[in-house]
Amino acid sequence: MSITPQESRVVILVKALPQPSKTYGETVCCAGVTAKGEWKRLFPIRFRHLQGTSSFSRWDWVKFRFTQPTRDKRSESCRVHEESLVVDGKLPKSEQANFLNSLVLPSINAAIERGQSLALVRPKNTHFAHRRKSAAEIAEERGAFEQAARQTSLFDKELAALDPTPFEFRFKFEDDTQHNFQNGDWEAHAMFYNGIQRGMTEQEVLDWMDETFNVRYPRDGMLFAIGNQAKRPQVWQLLGVLRVDESNQAPLPF
Repeated sequence: MSITPQESRVVILVKALPQPSKTYGETVCCAGVTAKGEWKRLFPIRFRHLQGTSSFSRWDWVKFRFTQPTRDKRSESCRVHEESLVVDGKLPKSEQANFLNSLVLPSINAAIERGQSLALVRPKNTHFAHRRKSAAEIAEERGAFEQAARQTSLFDKELAALDPTPFEFRFKFEDDTQHNFQNGDWEAHAMFYNGIQRGMTEQEVLDWMDETFNVRYPRDGMLFAIGNQAKRPQVWQLLGVLRVDESNQAPLPF
């Protein structure tokens, strides 16, 4: 395995919900696609520590240096040199559908057959739902984030512990089989808190999210970014929910 740093440039498609880490404090699963259609998984990304031109959003082009990870054997994974992250433009909305269309697979099983650990699928018969977490669940999550916040290095900016979302969000959907995945997309949880900060009631926010994910996105075009776990590669997760028009460009042949 080479330890020589390499360079890459990707369009960011995935910014998953932050996870507490005993090693890095708090990390975010991020992933993107190069201009050649190659998936790259970026880690460890301590997203809330990023500032200025290092802080990125979905659809941003991002340049970075990386080395091959020692423990994660998934081919798409990159151990990012966090200080090298630079936002380098944005993929226009008018180009998003054609850019991604060739990457869309018919199912998670198709991704497995191709040896991929990251993929895009266009889900069928989707249903977005929410469940209020118990007080015990919220307390456990809050404790984990508080512990992660205490992992901050003396050289890092001190950050307040994240407050867990009071709801669990899930999607039922079909590809060539049925799935029921927790929605790990950070933007969905941010949507909830943005609504609350705008003065909406919880029910008004949930109704807004229901309209968005059960009506507007399925009607106008939606893709799911999915990925498996390093330690349990048979376990797949929903990492990103993308509002993308269906393209007239020919899809990838199988």
